[in-house]
Amino acid sequence: MTGPPTPEAGAVRPRLPGQPGRPDVFTFGETMVALRGSGPLKLGGTLQVSVAGAESNVAIGLARLGHDVRWAGAVGADEAGQLVLRTLRAEGVDVSGASTDPAAPTGLLWSEPRLPDVTRVHYYRAGSAGSRLTADLIRGAFSAAPPRVLHLTGITPSLSATARKAARQILPFARECGSLVCLDVNFRARLWTAAEAAAALRTWVPFVDVLIASEDELPLCLPDGEGERPPLAAQAGLLLDLGVGEVVVKLGAEGATAFTRGGRLHRPAPSVRAVDAVGAGDAFVAGYLSALLDGEEPAGRLATGVTTGAFAVASAGDWEGAPTRAELGMLDAPPGTVVR
Repeated sequence: MTGPPTPEAGAVRPRLPGQPGRPDVFTFGETMVALRGSGPLKLGGTLQVSVAGAESNVAIGLARLGHDVRWAGAVGADEAGQLVLRTLRAEGVDVSGASTDPAAPTGLLWSEPRLPDVTRVHYYRAGSAGSRLTADLIRGAFSAAPPRVLHLTGITPSLSATARKAARQILPFARECGSLVCLDVNFRARLWTAAEAAAALRTWVPFVDVLIASEDELPLCLPDGEGERPPLAAQAGLLLDLGVGEVVVKLGAEGATAFTRGGRLHRPAPSVRAVDAVGAGDAFVAGYLSALLDGEEPAGRLATGVTTGAFAVASAGDWEGAPTRAELGMLDAPPGTVVR
């Protein structure tokens, strides 16, 4: 059995030309209703209702920064699904490629703060509408308006065999359309094992232009090998040799490092009072891609990425604290500043 074609390592990457009618970014995945507790669930308490999903978090972050973003996915024919679509529309995200599945519910997640710096998340997404994504749905939504950037995460292929197939099949099509491909590994141990993730993601690597991962996620994309894990720079070098255009490593409070064929560049994170770290990685991706779309070099991309990530850390919620373009400079304001 043969799969989709694999591009040659070192193939020429798209240059992100701006074209009328071509959206900046297309992304897809599952967005759920999010119930955020005030404490341990077994003790009751209050719940805040919102929506959450790695891909839609990035979409909202990019839309707030002024980009034309399309999101595709499936929601149930229920009130929860309407909340998802209504929220994304309200944030300026195009959801014309989304579908409603009358035979499955919208996914759900609960989050509970257990310690000041530890939050537990519980997923209820098995058999959900979002897990039943198909290759036809995603290809149709993508081809309606091929984007400058296709953004994927490692969460979508973990949801089901059909979602994994949809993600894998869109990669060569994106290459044919001249779309730059961004992959945020976003490994979720509650959804699949590291071995399962590695088996899938390693086949994606030759199609990826921008690979974003935390330091512990990067090995999931490396060729299978024995012995000690090589240093971070060596891991990035292996991925660059496989054809990845740039490797960006998220380092949390320490900032982020980008590796390209031109070398290595690090940017520390701004110092902010941490409120909620959930969604910080997605906010970083939104900022990084925004600067990439703006034509910034890696230094500018990292600067915007750590800034948007800091906004997320300083705010409660998965995406609610995402800044607008006009707000990006607010982190430089001295404490006690009142903007009038």
